[in-house]
Amino acid sequence: MRRYKKGEVSDLVTGEDSSSKKVILKLAWPVIVEQALGTVTQVVDMMMVGRLGAAAITAIGLSMQPLFFSMAFGMAISVGTTALVARHIGAGDEWEAGKTLQQSLLAVSVIMVFVSILFFAGAETVIRFMGAEAEVVPLGTSYIRWLVPGLIFMFLGFVLTAALRGAGNTKTPMKVNFVLNLFNIFLNYTLIFGHFGAPELGLNGAAIATSLSRGFGGIVLLIYVFRDDATVTVLKEGFFKFDIDRIRRIMKIGMPAAMEQMVMRTAQIFFVRVVSGLGTVAFAAHQIAINVESISYMPGFGIAVAATTLVGQNLGAEKKDQAEQSGYEAWKLGAMFMGLMAVVFLIFPEQLVRLYSNDPEIIRIGALCLRIAAIAQIPMGSQFIFAGGLRGAGETKSVFYSTAISSWIGRLGVAYILINVFGFGVAGAWIAMVVDWVMRSSYVFYRFRLGDWKDLEV
Repeated sequence: MRRYKKGEVSDLVTGEDSSSKKVILKLAWPVIVEQALGTVTQVVDMMMVGRLGAAAITAIGLSMQPLFFSMAFGMAISVGTTALVARHIGAGDEWEAGKTLQQSLLAVSVIMVFVSILFFAGAETVIRFMGAEAEVVPLGTSYIRWLVPGLIFMFLGFVLTAALRGAGNTKTPMKVNFVLNLFNIFLNYTLIFGHFGAPELGLNGAAIATSLSRGFGGIVLLIYVFRDDATVTVLKEGFFKFDIDRIRRIMKIGMPAAMEQMVMRTAQIFFVRVVSGLGTVAFAAHQIAINVESISYMPGFGIAVAATTLVGQNLGAEKKDQAEQSGYEAWKLGAMFMGLMAVVFLIFPEQLVRLYSNDPEIIRIGALCLRIAAIAQIPMGSQFIFAGGLRGAGETKSVFYSTAISSWIGRLGVAYILINVFGFGVAGAWIAMVVDWVMRSSYVFYRFRLGDWKDLEV
């Protein structure tokens, strides 16, 4: 078995101060840029779809939550892959890292074939279950079905990105996603409105563009990990042979993350149904505010990835103190960035919502939602980062517990009461989201501070 070339990964593990802000930013900035590109693409996509009317916006919003639910299966494999690859790379065992990636790809491919079939066949049932009004049902059904072809490639991309990040390579996914997002914007403009001789496909054009761009990204990353000079190379010997014991190890770490996603997404499906009951205009404003708020995920998520990688690699290298320190240093950076995002949401909410719609009522409701969201920024970032550190150690159960309790009680339960009992409208839903993030971040911080994750065997 060949040895991986020395470079960025080895420097991260063997450096004397692998928990420094400099190292964290070195890992985080490509992820932040990658998230920024994805967010810009979402913003541009929503601006284009927004010109099709409130029904089209609502169709996307109602379709997304069930599709997000399916991500639980990919999350299980991705989280387990990141944790194990980081440990193996930190311990200098490149063969094991390649074997882990091989089995992860096999497992996610099989799972997503079945998931894709289910979503295509049940698209109309799903959109009706979400409480769609009559004009939204055909739009949402068609939108889901055109997204299905890209699902397998999307989940392959998740696993490949997870492995590369676990190995300390955050730049390659950034480069691939840069091209992917530009491709997606171009295809959206072309297919939604019928430019450059293409047919005008409306909302279906947006779905087709998404599937094609996801296919491109998944294939490019797959080609990369089969190269001998990749940061982590998939093991080619016996590629189609399942290693049940290894898959079991991956899933042992990842299943709590999958359960976390399933419980959270189920709660959010009912949460969305509660909000959709307020009407199409109110839900469109809510969906736009969600889209704007996703801007703030960029720094928090990027730094959380750095925390995951550094905690995992330092534990693999038996540097437990540096593993813990890297989590706290990541949190300090995250709190600073998320605090800045809170200021933006407080001062410029109307301007941000106006990018999507000129409807005065949508602007009014959306701006109120963003001002409430400002309160949640630091708790949200804290949850991202400390949960990321725990996942890097393979401690995914506590993250599951915090999410299960807070999403059902803090988000869904509080939202139902504030909307249906006290009549707070969409504002009640966003206050509940703040409660959710505060509860979640408090528990994962407590678990990280205990430190027992440093002795966890994976």
